[in-house]
Amino acid sequence: MDGHKVDRSRSSLLTRRLAVLTGTLVLAAAGTAHAGDDPDVGAGKCQVIKFCVGVGVDDETDGSGGQAGGSQGSSDSKLTCKLTKVDPEPPANHPAWNGADSKTNDLYFRSCSDGGQNNPGGFVAVPQGQPTPQVDPQELAQRAVDSMTLLGPDIASPKAAGKYTVGVPMWMWVNQSATTYGPNTASASAGGITVTATAKVSKIVWQMGDGASVTCNSPGTPYQASEGMAQSPTCGHVYSKTSAGAQNGKFPVIATSTWTIDWQGGGAAGQLIEVRQTNVQVAIGEVQVVR
Repeated sequence: MDGHKVDRSRSSLLTRRLAVLTGTLVLAAAGTAHAGDDPDVGAGKCQVIKFCVGVGVDDETDGSGGQAGGSQGSSDSKLTCKLTKVDPEPPANHPAWNGADSKTNDLYFRSCSDGGQNNPGGFVAVPQGQPTPQVDPQELAQRAVDSMTLLGPDIASPKAAGKYTVGVPMWMWVNQSATTYGPNTASASAGGITVTATAKVSKIVWQMGDGASVTCNSPGTPYQASEGMAQSPTCGHVYSKTSAGAQNGKFPVIATSTWTIDWQGGGAAGQLIEVRQTNVQVAIGEVQVVR
């Protein structure tokens, strides 16, 4: 092979690698890259999020993961992150550097996974001669969230012992506390880094048991007798049939809260989402007309 063919081959290889880097940056900017298993990265291997590296790759695992949430009061998946050195590095004007000087920094790609569908990633520039960061601010944010003991909605209405009627507006609302609605703030520290997270419920989705779903962006409005037959201005539902045909004669109502958590610290900031549920059984009758 002559020298011109070798140069063209090297140029083509560099172009393909930069294309992969650019594609990965788009995924990182999107905030979440969905992936399944996360195979080890080695010379000439690719991660499932389509990030490829050449020879001379150094792998680092930074920190142990916190836990992500599931149903009310439970959390069983762990967020773990891994740093992979980018070699060869992209040109100095490549967006992966995010303004860092390519002459005095090394470029790493951080891939994270909680064992499920939350697999964020992004590029990290580390000053040459300094050890790679062993603590991921997002992991610390998750640890702070785990310490909050976030719960599902504390349902005030409808009550399991309440009596409700077809065609009569039902007002739904929840009691507010730090663990059931927020705001709830906590911090976590490690490796000289402190991250503070603040959590608050951003919405509650009510599955009413009759096939209807109601999304409420507030805790709801408590009912007052003076309201009479008016519908709730913030969170309500009107049943069109009784619960007589349902199991145990009651509709299963499921209230699912979405916790939005904003965090910052360690030179980074971001947002996490947690979901919690609370169940209640509600009996719906109908007005009996006596003649």
